[in-house]
Amino acid sequence: MTEPPTQHSHRPPHPPSPPPPFPGSGGTPGHGSHGHSPTHGHATVPLDSTAQLLTRVTAQLSTQLSLVSRNGTRRPMDRTRPPAAAGGPPTLLVVAHGSRDPRALRTVLALLDRVRDLRPGLDVRLGHIELNRPLLPDTLDGLRGADAVLVPLLLGRGHHVKHDLPAAAAAAPFVRTRIAAPLGPHPLLVEALYGRLVEAGWDAADQGDRRTAVVLAAAGSRDPDSAQDTRRTARMLEERLGGVPVVPAYASAATPTVPAALRRLAARGRHRTFVASYFTAPGRFASAAAGAAPRTAALPLGAHPAMARLLLHRYDQAVSATAPAEAVRLLASA
Repeated sequence: MTEPPTQHSHRPPHPPSPPPPFPGSGGTPGHGSHGHSPTHGHATVPLDSTAQLLTRVTAQLSTQLSLVSRNGTRRPMDRTRPPAAAGGPPTLLVVAHGSRDPRALRTVLALLDRVRDLRPGLDVRLGHIELNRPLLPDTLDGLRGADAVLVPLLLGRGHHVKHDLPAAAAAAPFVRTRIAAPLGPHPLLVEALYGRLVEAGWDAADQGDRRTAVVLAAAGSRDPDSAQDTRRTARMLEERLGGVPVVPAYASAATPTVPAALRRLAARGRHRTFVASYFTAPGRFASAAAGAAPRTAALPLGAHPAMARLLLHRYDQAVSATAPAEAVRLLASA
């Protein structure tokens, strides 16, 4: 992360673009600019859209805000903090996807603060698959010679868990790594979803109402295992809600979409519908799902206390595994 410019600087720095994904992730930042030919002796100046400029400015502001912890003190930079002491517990390296939405990074950092509060003394670090710094390879580079458990801040068995994380670990042979299971499905996820629904207006009296239903809005994936994990979470949430129907729906790559699921429920007389946000942090998909909700949608899972406990649970599972390969196979809830 870069330091803010000194006060005597006369030329403001160009706000940084979000970093590219690490090799093999398949993601692209999607930024572009268009220039015009020089006229009247002026040099060519690339022109970004207002939205792109705002994205870059907010990315820089978010980077600076991320250096401040919840108690107002400055967070230590990962690259200046030594790895966990030899013989101590492995570093917990939380792997987040990354987002252009500046709220996402702030949310993830708040979640990591909760994890540190629950496990004082544990070295907890962050790496992103794309779009935000620090990128995963950079965080791994700062852990040379150390042991680390990569815990995906991801909800199911999709491409990132199966391919990107193993590829990143293989590209960092100087770190002894294990890969934990993704967060879902798991009862702690269901508790976080339930808590967010209550915040959005869910009441126990809704359980017996035949007009009531819930749409579990998820990102979506072409991987059938990911869809299976989402359906299982929907069934677990349905049980938690006393049998109220919970229908999985997706923002991309799978069907039904959130609006289509809401229409189908309405056709069955389920007009009092809630949208549960099955997203780890705010972002484009979460905003789209919330925009389709007929009433206030539940917030993303974010820094809910159950999420911090679940990250530590997955970390502990991987640490107790007899071999790194076993940790990779721990893809079902336990």
